[in-house]
Amino acid sequence: MSSEVEQSAVEASSDAATAETPAERMALQVSIENKGNCLRHIAVTVPEIDIQEIREEVLDELRDKAQVPGFRPGRVPDALLLRRFRTEISADIKQKVLMASLEQISEEYKIEPLGEPRLNLGNLEVPDTGDFHYEFDVEVRPDFELPDFNTITLNRPTGEVTPEEIDAYLANLLDSRAIPEVKDGAAEPGDMIACTITYSWSGGEIPGSTTEQLRLRPVLNFQDAVLEGFDALMTGVRAEETRSATVTISRQSPVVEMRGEQVTVNFAVQTVFRVPEGQIDQDLLTSWDCTSAEDFRGMVTEQMSNQMHYQQRQSLRSQLLDEITASADWDLPEGLVRQQTDNALRREFLEMSQAGFTIQQIRARENQMRQNAIEDTKSALKQHFVLDKLATRENIEPTSEEIEREIAFMALQNGESPRKLRARMVKSGLIENLSAQLRERKTVDWIMERVQFVEVPHEPIARNNAESVRAAICGNMKSSLVDDAPAESE
Repeated sequence: MSSEVEQSAVEASSDAATAETPAERMALQVSIENKGNCLRHIAVTVPEIDIQEIREEVLDELRDKAQVPGFRPGRVPDALLLRRFRTEISADIKQKVLMASLEQISEEYKIEPLGEPRLNLGNLEVPDTGDFHYEFDVEVRPDFELPDFNTITLNRPTGEVTPEEIDAYLANLLDSRAIPEVKDGAAEPGDMIACTITYSWSGGEIPGSTTEQLRLRPVLNFQDAVLEGFDALMTGVRAEETRSATVTISRQSPVVEMRGEQVTVNFAVQTVFRVPEGQIDQDLLTSWDCTSAEDFRGMVTEQMSNQMHYQQRQSLRSQLLDEITASADWDLPEGLVRQQTDNALRREFLEMSQAGFTIQQIRARENQMRQNAIEDTKSALKQHFVLDKLATRENIEPTSEEIEREIAFMALQNGESPRKLRARMVKSGLIENLSAQLRERKTVDWIMERVQFVEVPHEPIARNNAESVRAAICGNMKSSLVDDAPAESE
């Protein structure tokens, strides 16, 4: 029953769907304390007279449906109902009191919760006599003023795709299709190794290990650290040999004690592989629905144009966020930041997939995002609030036709039917991400029609120089500190 009460209370405080007349409203005593830009501590006192009205309503409902031997429905005495169904009545009264009071507070004080109110329902009991008092914390949307977008000047990346960029893109794509071959002898840059990775630091061994196949590239990304010079480190290594390096754990690691710590990474090599240079063969042309290498290069050029538009959107969003937050102090709750990290990742992966990035590029971006998860997500949340507030003000929403058109485009890229792709996206919840992404994109387009631009060269697309381990060095460690834990309300 407690979970049902909590869910009902959240829905009531969030939706406030049912309007009440002033005569039906309770005479609540409400105190709201700002504990930061996004956190409110709310103390509520529900008068005894309002509780009594709800108690009578509960008894009336129960009396009509209660099955008590010796009494017809509607004829059971209140005293017997209170004795026989005391637990159910108390729970029902608590549910209705919380629902009604939370809904009224949401409407009267314009509370826009970002999550569930922190209510310790197990310790809340509505008294048989007297007023009912309860307190809770709730995370709310930040309060800020939208800027005058007509006064903002942004740098807009522009320029044509160069032949060198096309060559780099093709190299990345062909690398992802290459089939490694076992190699006798020492590893060289560009080769691949199969290895087991273990970790240690001054405090001892770090639990866990991973078995990976890694190309020898200049950079090796973990989810919470970066190893520069990975190809140089492993050059000359042979099967059954071990190499080690020192890395620094990211300041954004969820394991607080390990932030900034020096960790030794050990690579025990089992096999060395040569990676042949990829070729534009018939299988590749068929998978891209091309009849010739010339057609294929044309499609690659189009994909790269999509990537340039992606870079442009990302650059403009970042600049807009900087402009907006330069004079705003948004105290985002740590709990909310962590909850939204996965959503930000899913949205980013979706956009990169649509822009034609390879799996290797997406994985490299994933690790970079995770290394800076806290700060990146704070920025993403602020950006979301700004764009959402603007979209709401201007009534910007994607149409069903726009959503279906985007699904059809993605299906064409993936070589599957739009119907199957849509069904999979609905099942996985990505359809909501797509809708939110299109709404955000339309909002950015709205802004772009109003701000001033200075044309600057786009960032060139280069050959991939990073390899990724899809694991965190400290992933199997638990923090003994609680400085990042959300505060519990009393």
